[in-house]
Amino acid sequence: MQVLDSSAFIHEYHTTDEIASIPMVREELEGEASYRYDADEGSGMHVHIPAAGTVEKIQRAARETGDSETLSETDVRLLAAAFELDAVLVTDDYAMQNVADHVDVEVKIIAREGISETREWTFQCQGCGREFDEHRDRCPICGTELARKNPA
Repeated sequence: MQVLDSSAFIHEYHTTDEIASIPMVREELEGEASYRYDADEGSGMHVHIPAAGTVEKIQRAARETGDSETLSETDVRLLAAAFELDAVLVTDDYAMQNVADHVDVEVKIIAREGISETREWTFQCQGCGREFDEHRDRCPICGTELARKNPA
């Protein structure tokens, strides 16, 4: 089974495998992409709503990788659906790919290159330069905003 992100409907992705998605994806789509979602749903696409516990597991994983601020609620729920259904996630989103790799969810790329490595982001204070493993709005030392930093 494959769980489809918005990009799958936007790029007219086709597969012979069983497909699933979540209702929040339909809310993101406009025009022809929304008609494709409706057509797939009418043709038997499974519309899945992941359990709260699984959503929390994905949110925890996103905090561990440093991607929690980048992922939307839709992204988190798509990852949770793919995790619950033991399915392949079809997406072009790099942050989703990073978290999917962290929780052992297979990813299929549509229109872009996939990620070449998994990253555990750090956060650096723009004022005093201190680094933190978890994202906070402001530095607890000097109060300046934190920015996501590539650990490489």
